[in-house]
Amino acid sequence: MPQLPIASTLEDLRARISGWRKDGARIGLVPTMGALHEGHLSLVRTIKSHADKAVVSIFVNPAQFAPHEDFDRYPRTLGTDLEKLAASNAADLVFAPSVREMYPQGFATGISVGGPSQGLETDFRPHFFSGVAIVVCKLLLAAMPDVAIFGEKDYQQLLVIRRMVADLNMPIDIPGGEIVREADGLAMSSRNAYLNPQERVVAGMMNQILRLIANHARNGRPIADAEADGRQALLDAGFSSVDYIAIRDADSLAQITSLERPARILAAAKVGTTRLIDNMPV
Repeated sequence: MPQLPIASTLEDLRARISGWRKDGARIGLVPTMGALHEGHLSLVRTIKSHADKAVVSIFVNPAQFAPHEDFDRYPRTLGTDLEKLAASNAADLVFAPSVREMYPQGFATGISVGGPSQGLETDFRPHFFSGVAIVVCKLLLAAMPDVAIFGEKDYQQLLVIRRMVADLNMPIDIPGGEIVREADGLAMSSRNAYLNPQERVVAGMMNQILRLIANHARNGRPIADAEADGRQALLDAGFSSVDYIAIRDADSLAQITSLERPARILAAAKVGTTRLIDNMPV
């Protein structure tokens, strides 16, 4: 199996992309934190329908982890990731920088985001979107792709990045990639590897509960009541805690009281100590 070229520095990344641009290629970027699964690989395949060359970044971003979160134990599987990307026949270059390369000594700049970042994840991880915004901004400026794709599983993140790119006048298209699910509907996630067999069974109930609650809302159940029903259903299914289950405007994530516009149901809950998120249209 041919090996994929790897760039570990910004200088090398830009040099390789510059050569493609001289040949008139359209550049696509797939930012990831590694521990790749079929959900990531589907994004890589999808980006090739938007671009001639696909760059996949692999970087576990410390800026989006709070001190009590799982940065140190977040799975790092670069060798396996490279094998999967090579087998996909879709990636053209991997960008795998060090923390020092992305955050050199003395780094002191941040990005403050608003709009769709307010509430939901921010209520429980207030640091998260500022950390995501700075690393995504740096990756976009480094590669200057024509298009960059982000998965819909992190739906709030997708909207935050779209808002940031629009607000900063970056000439980059940001499509969303469909959620890839296991046979029982569990959204694929690198953190699923933390689940023991019993927890894995419970985790598979989240998407089923979201579909049920969304259906109740479509059939006239008041939104606040449907959300309360969903919270209780997750707890009854064996989730150890529920951060939120919310039905929001699909474009802005603003709170709504009726389904007059496209809406999205979003949830975050823990199975044991593993925090899972999911969402789907209502």
